[in-house]
Amino acid sequence: MAYIPSTSDETRAMLKKIGLTDMEALYADIPEAVRLKRRMDVGEGLSELELVHELSGIASRNKIYGTVFMGAGAYRHFIPAAVENLASRNEFVTAYTPYQAEMSQGILQSIFEFQTMICELTGMDVSNASVYDGASAAGEACLMTRDRKRSKVLVSSCAHPQVIETIRTYVVPAGMGCEVIATTDGITDEIDLKNKLDETVAGVYLASPNYFGLIENTAQIAELVHEAGAKLVLGVNPIAAGILKTAAELGADIAVGEGQPLGLPLAYGGPYLGFMACTKANMRKMPGRIVGETVDHDENRAFVLTLQAREQHIRREKAGSNICSNQAWCALRSAIYMSIMGKEGLKDVAEQCYANAHYLKEELQKIGFSPVYGGEFFHEFVTQSLVDPAKLQKALDTQGILGGLDLGDGTMLWCATELTGKREIDRLVEAVKGVCA
Repeated sequence: MAYIPSTSDETRAMLKKIGLTDMEALYADIPEAVRLKRRMDVGEGLSELELVHELSGIASRNKIYGTVFMGAGAYRHFIPAAVENLASRNEFVTAYTPYQAEMSQGILQSIFEFQTMICELTGMDVSNASVYDGASAAGEACLMTRDRKRSKVLVSSCAHPQVIETIRTYVVPAGMGCEVIATTDGITDEIDLKNKLDETVAGVYLASPNYFGLIENTAQIAELVHEAGAKLVLGVNPIAAGILKTAAELGADIAVGEGQPLGLPLAYGGPYLGFMACTKANMRKMPGRIVGETVDHDENRAFVLTLQAREQHIRREKAGSNICSNQAWCALRSAIYMSIMGKEGLKDVAEQCYANAHYLKEELQKIGFSPVYGGEFFHEFVTQSLVDPAKLQKALDTQGILGGLDLGDGTMLWCATELTGKREIDRLVEAVKGVCA
């Protein structure tokens, strides 16, 4: 998109229209104490051609890898061309907040379809139309678990470290306690969980597959949590949901996760979306935008925003959450992706991820990389590294390969998806052999 600035005459005309004489007057309400005391040196103005050259030069310093073996919360999957084509239509990229239902039936229906597919993916009764990302979804879900008598959450230490920090950032300022459950062999320590569960615990956050890629004993943990009168929030990988039991089948009360694997590119960290779904018993506490289906005056199918607490929008000091929007375009992309893939397509992707990851693990073991944990995993796993992980990453980088994530203790977290098949894995292994020789 071209950058076209206003001319000096246009700027003066706009200022005159609002009764001001210069640009400085726009900042009259900003206290002098916080104003910059010097003029910023931004250099000479650029023409459009000069600006394009400048930005292209900056962008060219980014490196896009042809082969990626790093996951840890953001994953590279194949995205059908139809997703980009459909999601880029003007009526979707310019859509505004659909408060006027009679003017917004198309975008409301797209949101409703997204919610429906998230419910099918998680087995839950109700879904919202997404929140900012998977970590904020986890934080919001933990807030949903509190009541007048219970005001503490327990978080598995096997969850993504950034998710743990985000949950803490959400719940502690809200007056809730937050404790971390210990780890045993890469999964949540059920004995420590049982010892920490008491009458003050409102909810427990568990991710499965967890940060180390391992599948947790979710059903057993759900029983412990419910016996203690608390609620279970389960972090879900939406691709893994194609072959694993649903969150509802495993006993979760609320299912959350990062929707990035569903049709969103890595994009240097965003924008992504967080999905949330829950059982009917918890739907009144769910934040964010929720679209419901009804009929209009003529009995035609219609869609409206529903189940929204007034406090969420207006009386914010009484709100359970201040999120009242959603990642509409990201949710649309995910809905298109899921509709194109279908149930069988999503299952096929998940099976390829699983098979490729297990082949990768076997091949790395053959050259001396020993697994750190012995449990079942989906498409990520941790190994001891034969050489310094930083050195290995640098060597792989020269060959256009993004290696596993350095966990900082001599171990690496590896990931495989449907885009890293036998050919890519064999090439990685040969490159690793060269470094370790």
